[in-house]
Formats: sequence, structure tokens, C-alpha cells
Amino acid sequence: MIGGSMLLPGLVSELMADDPLAPRAGHFPGKAKRVIFLYMSGGVSHIESFDPKPKLFADAGKTVSVNEFQGRKGDFKMFLKRPHWEFAKHGKSGTEVSSLFPYMAQCVDDLCVIRSMKSDHTNHYEATLGIHTGSFTFARPSIGAWLSYGLGTMNSNLPSFVVIAPHSPYAGGQVWASDFLPGAHQGTLVVAGAEPVANIRRRAATSRLQELELAMMARANQRHLAAREGDPLLAARVKSFETAFGMQAEMPEVFDLSRESDATLNLYGLERGSTKGFAWQCIIARRLAERGVRFVELIDVGSSNNWDAHGDMNTHLPLAKNVDQPIAGLLRDLKQRGMLEDTLVVWTTEFGRTPFNSAAGAAGREHHHWVFSSWLAGAGVNAGTVYGESDDYGINVGSNPVHVHDFHATILHLMGLNHERLTYRHTGRDYRLTDVAGNVVKPLLA
Repeated sequence: MIGGSMLLPGLVSELMADDPLAPRAGHFPGKAKRVIFLYMSGGVSHIESFDPKPKLFADAGKTVSVNEFQGRKGDFKMFLKRPHWEFAKHGKSGTEVSSLFPYMAQCVDDLCVIRSMKSDHTNHYEATLGIHTGSFTFARPSIGAWLSYGLGTMNSNLPSFVVIAPHSPYAGGQVWASDFLPGAHQGTLVVAGAEPVANIRRRAATSRLQELELAMMARANQRHLAAREGDPLLAARVKSFETAFGMQAEMPEVFDLSRESDATLNLYGLERGSTKGFAWQCIIARRLAERGVRFVELIDVGSSNNWDAHGDMNTHLPLAKNVDQPIAGLLRDLKQRGMLEDTLVVWTTEFGRTPFNSAAGAAGREHHHWVFSSWLAGAGVNAGTVYGESDDYGINVGSNPVHVHDFHATILHLMGLNHERLTYRHTGRDYRLTDVAGNVVKPLLA
């Protein structure tokens, strides 16, 4: 334990010989100790962010034929649409990024940009489920829950898996669910405001009274658990009482930014005293990471008012402004603290946007899962590089495809886990994050 009372943990340890959140070694030494997962909800346009397409600029207005449009099979004639933002080379690596992300563009020498991502579904719900759980059809444990299950936590006073989101995303709580894994591995939701974590303040008059109440409950739980032959679900629920007690001692300090310097706040673009926007989410993520939380996910928006730019690509502008400086600030802050050496930062979305549309003058773009862009930064990543490419117009993968299963396998590998060995027996079958597919993409590794 770090801080807190010694009474309750001692009683809980009597209940559980095997702590589901105890830190565990991976299958081999991992380059990363923790993950910060930056999820942009709604489908960021790859051809207007990290995938430059000069030919698409030149041939805008011309027609192309595709055999599928928004999940419907057929023969469709589409009009190529010019990107709204120009691209330029940045850094020593010369990686091209659009003017939509001027701050992230300054960090390209720390990024490994993937321009050949592939997903299996064109709908938000299924694609969101897929990028988080590896399953596009059924609810399965989130990647954060799998990492918690595989490696445990580094601080028993805090959850191993935290999700910071202003609103519910597509697929809702399934994005951070543990599903058939023990409940202790489920993500804890943090929402900006007066009470970022629900019920974090104690209700007992004093901490001593709360300890006595919890100790009495722990003894009752011990009898209850003993009569049920160590039911793992019940054991996980009992364990959650200890974690919640520790959170009351440590989590309020995580949200207290009063000791952060003006220089640090400015790095993120966060006004002192504010708890709004992605800047607050990013600095809280760094504070959770440095306190031992294994997996922190940041969701920039919810299932509405997101990157789903059907009507007008200009809706990308305020969304980009919300995340661009904070993400660059996070990368720089981690780097100057020496944390980027063992922290893996992941940036992704569920799919991209179509390089074409059904009308020549359409202002927006539709869903596009055939190819899109993501990036990795930090521990063990081949920084300052670009992997894979789309075709001339950004319609299909041109070379070196990276399926969502490959993406997950590579993240697990960087954390010291073999995706084929990280399994859980459920209903007579061994399940894993990557289902029965996935390969570690070795060129992404340093």
C-alpha cells in the first residue's frame, strides 16, 4: 500500500490469497511500463491529418468507381474531394503533417506514424468496439482491462485502468469494460467537474469511523466468501473496496493542480483553475501515469459533436484545436520528466473519412474503414518514422497493412506481453484481445 490505513488492507488480504491487481511480470521484459491511449471519437480524416495525398489535390472533382459505400455493396461512381488543409514536412525526419495539427507537427521526431491502418466495420459502434476490444460484433474486454489482467497495478491506492471522458462514447461503457475478466480490471471513469470520480469523498464523520465500518464489512465478506469457495467475482468485488478506500486518500491529490507550475500549464494550454477541455485530461493523465496507473485512456468527445464530419469538414477545426496543443504538451512534458522512455503514447480513431463523396460539391466526408492513420510514441517505438502507405488517393492500403489486431498485438508486445499467450478461459474457450489473428509489426519497434 502507498499511504492510507493499514487496517482495511490487512483484512482484505485475508480474504484474497491471490490479489487480481498485484503487479506481475510480463512474458518478457517490456520497453513500456504504462500506456496513455488518446482516442479521437468519430473518425478523424486521415487525408487531412497524417496522410498527404498530392494526387488527390490534383485530381479533385474527377470520378472513381468503388464497390462499397457506407456498408452497402454495389458499383458506385464517386467524386474525388480535395483536402481542406495543406501538408508540410516537419522535424529532422521530414514527416508530413497537415496544418490542422500545428503543435503535433512539431513533435514528429517522437512519432511513429502508421498510414496503413485497417478496420473491419464502417459503423461507429462496431468500429469503436473493435479498436478497443478487438471484437467488432460482441462485447469483449477492453485493451485496458487486458493489460490490467496481464500486468496488474503499480499502485494499489489507484485503479490500474482509468478512462477520462467528458461524455459517453459510441458503445458506451463497453469501451472500458472488463466483460468476462475479473471485475477488478474494469476501467474507472473520470469526468471533469467538482466530482471527477463518483463517491470519492467519504461519508463517515471521521476516517477512523470509516475504517471501523469497513473492517466490520470486510469480516462479513470473509465469511460470505469462505462459504462460496472463493468465488472470483465476489473476490474481485471485495478487492474493489480496498481500492476505493485507497482512492479516497490519493485520488483527490491527483486532481489538485495547484503545485503545477505556470510553465507546465502553459505547455498544455491549460488556464489555471480550469477543469475543461482535453488539456485538463492530458495533464491528469500524466499525473496518473507518474503515480503508477497502468493504462489511462483519454476520450476527447462523446458520441455527439465529434469528428464525424458528414456535413462539413470544417467541423474538424475546433476539435483539432481542443486536442492539438495538449497532446504536444503531454509528449513534451513526459519527455522532459524522463517518462517518455517507459510510457507508450497511442493516438488513434476508429476509422478515417472517404477521399470521395457521392456529390461533386459535398462539404463533408463519410466513414472510411479501408485505410486510416494512427501513431505511437514513447517507449520502444521507432520514432521519427512513417510505416505503411495508402494508395494515391487514400482509398485503400497501398503497402504494409496494419489491421486493428496487429495494432493491439504490437501494443501488448511493447508492454512485455505475447498476445497469443495472454488468454482467459471463458465458456470453454481461451479468449484473447487479438482473437485468432494479429501479428506484431516489428518495423514499428526501435
